Amino acid sequence: MSSTRYTEAHEFARIDGDVATVGITDYAQEQLGDVVFVDLPEVGKEIKRGDEIAVVESVKAAAEVYSPVSGEVIEVNSDLEDEPAKVNQDAMNAGWFVKIKLADSTENQSDMDDDAYKAFIAAL
Repeated sequence: MSSTRYTEAHEFARIDGDVATVGITDYAQEQLGDVVFVDLPEVGKEIKRGDEIAVVESVKAAAEVYSPVSGEVIEVNSDLEDEPAKVNQDAMNAGWFVKIKLADSTENQSDMDDDAYKAFIAAL
């Protein structure tokens, strides 16, 4: 069973077993506007929670994306190289950034769950 956790910087980590699918939330892509470029890390890169894992460029701004988990990048969403707009179209699914083999599957348990994140963005 997978579970999704969210950071205050609007990154998500969907945990399924010992792998986290990481990206930005729908709220984050709305704030950025039309995404025109995504710079992703190399497969095999070791990541610590809080490390920069991607840069997203939109028509409005460029933003760094930080990892909510630690581990090794085992896959990147190469579709985003040719179709960065997938982030706008479906940020939480087709627009994911990286998959990380977790160093610690409990590391992000203090991040927000679905209900807490909904309340967080409603208060912004």
